[in-house]
Amino acid sequence: MATEHGDVTPTKRTWPVFGSLQSYRREWIRPDVVAGLTVWAVLVPEALAYATIAGVPPVVGLYAAVPALILYAAAGSSRHLIVGPMSATAALSAAIIAPLAGADGGKYIALSTVLAIATGIVGLLAGLIRLGFIASFISEPVLKGFIVGLALTIIIGQVPKLFGVEKSDGNFFEQAWGVIRHLGDTDWRTLVVGVLSLAVVLGFKRWLPLVPGSLLAVLIGIAAVGVFGLAGKGVTIVGHIDSGLPSLGLPSGVGFDDYIDLLGPAVGVLLIGFAEGLGAAKTYAAKAGYDVDANRELMGLGAANLGAGLASGMVVNGSLSKTAVNGGAGAKSQVSGLMVAALTILTLLFLTGLFENLPEATLAAVVIAAVIELVDFAALRRLYGVWTERLGSIYGYAARADFAAAIAAMAGVLLFDTLPGLVIGIGVSMLLLLYRVSRPHVAALVKQDTLWVDAERHSEIPTRDDVVVVRVEAGLFFANCDHVKARIEDLCTDRTRVVVLDAETSPFVDVTAAKMLMELRDALGRKGIDLRVARDIGQFRDTLGRAATEGRSVSVYPTVAAALAGTGADA
Repeated sequence: MATEHGDVTPTKRTWPVFGSLQSYRREWIRPDVVAGLTVWAVLVPEALAYATIAGVPPVVGLYAAVPALILYAAAGSSRHLIVGPMSATAALSAAIIAPLAGADGGKYIALSTVLAIATGIVGLLAGLIRLGFIASFISEPVLKGFIVGLALTIIIGQVPKLFGVEKSDGNFFEQAWGVIRHLGDTDWRTLVVGVLSLAVVLGFKRWLPLVPGSLLAVLIGIAAVGVFGLAGKGVTIVGHIDSGLPSLGLPSGVGFDDYIDLLGPAVGVLLIGFAEGLGAAKTYAAKAGYDVDANRELMGLGAANLGAGLASGMVVNGSLSKTAVNGGAGAKSQVSGLMVAALTILTLLFLTGLFENLPEATLAAVVIAAVIELVDFAALRRLYGVWTERLGSIYGYAARADFAAAIAAMAGVLLFDTLPGLVIGIGVSMLLLLYRVSRPHVAALVKQDTLWVDAERHSEIPTRDDVVVVRVEAGLFFANCDHVKARIEDLCTDRTRVVVLDAETSPFVDVTAAKMLMELRDALGRKGIDLRVARDIGQFRDTLGRAATEGRSVSVYPTVAAALAGTGADA
């Protein structure tokens, strides 16, 4: 089935490997090749920089990129996600390895490779036992807030390169303050290069989207350094890059205990990589009209890290910024990623010198232009709008929770960095889930023709004081039974004589909730109110029946009409 974007949604079972190439179209070759060229121009210098963040030689970033791109394309489910070294996991790798390696540089490199292998093993196992459901606990508002926070963090991390000033450590706000403090140290040549590069990328994206503005900016930047001798005038360039292919196999100088010791930290690395990669994959899958499989994403990330480690590389994950470059350049499938892998091999063999003159300001401009569209404040405003529209309605609490969850995830990333921010986001998702299931909507019902409908939605229909019909729009269990009991009691007045619980929308009840119904029956009975249950189904009926064997029971009726028979109500 074709989508408005011209992509095809597969109607048959996805291939077990290279699934993104299923139903491939010939007309996709050109945009995939252009996207591959554009991402390659960004990935090479970024991989070199992120390797430095991880504390390993710059070329290790390129070593990791090649197998990661190929193996993710084979095992992953996204057509657009680009996998490679990234700043968050690189920084986490450095924090994990530094205490273990000490001053031994050789062991440091080896353990960095072991961490990639351990992360790959954990990812493959997680995918095989189908732990992708964990992603279901990260709600869309939380994921949106996380991506906005991550995109802002990436941008502020690139701004110092744009101005040619020293980068400050710390969270988003500390880095932003660092930029402000060092504005007086701005190198005007670097700023000119950065601003012009940003103008080229954004300008072509806005007015000539078919032209790869990122690639053009990179080529212009390299040419400018060569023509005007900018490297000797204060403009920072990427610098020397070793050439040649990596050695394959397990790293030397480490033992089995090192692998075991790094399995635990590998879970944290995987969690960060999975969250960022899944967020990026979902963002561009939604734009192109297809779905991503969380379990296959775990498998793809695991295979990518395992391959990176076995190729003398470092930890990798799905890249938000490079995926944005890939999608913005018009990629249609993982052919673009395979193209990047092939070009990276050629780079290692023949072209390392080409990128030695690339200005870091140009690189920063390409990254900023790529992620700026992901700073989706409009989505946060829409969540806030839903909150204000529904504030005071029966659904207001859910709207407030969604907006609060998005803001908490974004603030967590901005204040505490990626891993703590992700943990905060997941925690908020879980609290949001618990909050919602513990506060189900308990609707007072009125009769409209032959149907019983929510009285709050149909205020024009008169109600009776002596009869209360309620519906709980959730299963009844230990976490929400007190709320349901309190809500039903609140609906009763001094004139109420019968309460009917329409149980059709409650597919299950646990022992705690069944006991609550017995207690509610007794509490209402002391006020002269009769509690009746109508339309109990399946497990609800079974559990309520078992609870009745203890000598306490609630009157059960097949329909609401039967429950109201004899009350004088229009049933």
